[in-house]
Amino acid sequence: MKLDMNWTREAIMYNIYPLGFAGAPRENDGKLEYRLDKIFDWIDNFKRLGINTVVFNPVFQSSRHGYDTIDYYKIDCRLGDNESFKKICDALHENGIRVVLDGVFNHVGRDFFAFKDVQQFREGSQYCSWFMNLNFWGNNHYNDGFCYEGWAGHIDLVKLNLDNAQVVDHLIGAVKYWIEEFGIDGLRLDAADVMNRNFFRQLRSVCLSMRPDFWLYGEIVGGNYNAIANDDMLHSVTNYECYKGIYSSHNDHNYFEIAHSLNRQFGDGGIYRNIYTFNFADNHDVNRVASMVKEKEHLKNIYTLLYTMPGVPCIYYGSEWGIKGMRTRTSDYELRPCLDINDIPDPNYGLYDHICKLGRVRKALSALKYGDFRNTVIRNEQLVYRRSCEGQTVYVAFNLASSPFTVEFNTDGGGKLKDLLSSDCFDTDGYARIPLEPFSSRIMVLGDGSFEVDFGEEEASPVVAEAPSPELTPEPVRRGKYRHFKGGEYEVIGIARDSETLEEVVVYRALYGNEELWVRPRSNFEEIIERDGKKIRRFERQY
Repeated sequence: MKLDMNWTREAIMYNIYPLGFAGAPRENDGKLEYRLDKIFDWIDNFKRLGINTVVFNPVFQSSRHGYDTIDYYKIDCRLGDNESFKKICDALHENGIRVVLDGVFNHVGRDFFAFKDVQQFREGSQYCSWFMNLNFWGNNHYNDGFCYEGWAGHIDLVKLNLDNAQVVDHLIGAVKYWIEEFGIDGLRLDAADVMNRNFFRQLRSVCLSMRPDFWLYGEIVGGNYNAIANDDMLHSVTNYECYKGIYSSHNDHNYFEIAHSLNRQFGDGGIYRNIYTFNFADNHDVNRVASMVKEKEHLKNIYTLLYTMPGVPCIYYGSEWGIKGMRTRTSDYELRPCLDINDIPDPNYGLYDHICKLGRVRKALSALKYGDFRNTVIRNEQLVYRRSCEGQTVYVAFNLASSPFTVEFNTDGGGKLKDLLSSDCFDTDGYARIPLEPFSSRIMVLGDGSFEVDFGEEEASPVVAEAPSPELTPEPVRRGKYRHFKGGEYEVIGIARDSETLEEVVVYRALYGNEELWVRPRSNFEEIIERDGKKIRRFERQY
């Protein structure tokens, strides 16, 4: 039976790795700290971005990184407790943001209660059948005096036997608890490509009996998505095939790569037209896209692609500012930093503003959320595709070259093509000639040119007429985005000293034009001035 999962088509998702995001110690020290409560400070950021779903990687009690679970029924003490997490879920829901958790049901950590029982009682343990390929005539490098199967050979991750009814009851019992008590809206299934398919069927049946719109998507790195994303198992999967093409097509100046993948998946006769895939440019397991892209000017096109291709787009925390991070041979921690919303390292505000605008455009266009897909123009450095549903046709055009280009293509009838990113409008008699600036993209609606998108604030703050303004005092300048009282926007890079006078000066960069660097005395930058009879700051911090 098909169920209405339209909320996922309306979704823009945000993925957080909580232990890194919150700055938790790498080893569980057993101390209760409410580190994840910092999420409350991020809700306004979610709303500016148009985020309406947050995906949390593991939050359950674990020994180290979250994927070595100790207790499926308890929030990791390094993040808080169940009561504090319930308040987080309530706050997100109150702000129109759904919550999806990471279900790590393929394996557990060595501190999981059932495994500890096997260590203590060996063959006499009632939990021997809970684990895959457990035998007592071998040994392992922990010198347990027995062997067992670890996920992908990692002996720290003990593979569960999902054919065991007691194991299934324990796991599904936890899911029911999180739905009933916390109102979670979905689950990511870790390592879904190697899990027992019957478990997916049982999980789906229980979840949908409790929440008909509950969403299940699986982590699958390769293979046939239809094998687990279908009417009996999961609703969706991670789209790793397009993940790679999203950035490498830009690095190689070869839009044929991503165009081929999109057509193979979603074009006429596409093999995944029935799956609303989970799309991403990076996540907690792969290098940050800002580190992978060779030219930072391509980042805006990368996110335009992510937001306009079929499927649900997801931002990995911090990547909206273009932060960098690379895996090392021994660690993924560079991918999972602790971030302060008020002190993002080396933020790319131009990219941030572009992604905010993409969120508004996507929400406004049914064709991007529900439409079919067709490639229209494919060149090494230019790409145009069409998204179309009943009553709306949208053309998305890209130029990754460092020089301008005019792309030409047939349209579905005459009228005007209005670019919602720039408000430029182009007449077409069934054949379009669209100029593209270097490193740019356009999202164009076919019609009479009247289509509008509201790019205002997510929620306007009430203004009280004639309300007295609080007394302004100078605020110490720090790194971040500022707006000059005449309207210009700048990024503060840092504080420097004049080598002769030792006077402190602010070094800042224009966020428009050729992005020139400027300096001015710190006292002048922080100054309170009077304009039209009101006291205002010369530079007002934005974030």
